[in-house]
Amino acid sequence: MSRTESTMVELGTIAPPFELPDVVSGKALGRDDIFAGRKGLLLAFVCVHCPYVKHVEEELARIGKDYFQGGNGPIAMAAISSNDIVQYPEDGPDQMCEQASRLGWEFPYLFDETQEVAREYEAACTPDFFVFNADLKLVYRGQLDDSRPRRKDFGNDIPVTGKDLRAALDAVVAGKLPDAHQVSSIGCNIKWKE
Repeated sequence: MSRTESTMVELGTIAPPFELPDVVSGKALGRDDIFAGRKGLLLAFVCVHCPYVKHVEEELARIGKDYFQGGNGPIAMAAISSNDIVQYPEDGPDQMCEQASRLGWEFPYLFDETQEVAREYEAACTPDFFVFNADLKLVYRGQLDDSRPRRKDFGNDIPVTGKDLRAALDAVVAGKLPDAHQVSSIGCNIKWKE
């Protein structure tokens, strides 16, 4: 398991437009379809097999219930998987759909087969979180919280709470800027095509 930090894209960057297939609904969804004038937008670059994602995937479901609320909440939200499924077939659309179903994810789960969206957003790892405000300007990028999966040479016993990401989302819902002191996410590198 390699540890890769997020790139910490410059705050204020505008969310690039995209259109990707949602593995659950089968529909193509774009940035503006998902955002639809909400108070903010959360994009989470994830995958099926990564132990860092497995460590936080249930909290991601809770965040979806609390902020996305089945599409009726103040925050628009989508998960995106960009891994090369030739080298990592366990991250394919069928497995993504099973993951979303198993966890009760209420938000779209998009498949970035060409990896163009991950490159546009400068996503580097799974999980990698990006929060945009009502103007689609980047206001948070970084970790979910301080918890890390326990491994023999790495990790900790801190419970998964989502406190950093939740604080950023709460600020956006309140029309404020999140704290500018942000800690990079750490996860497995995105599995780029050769």
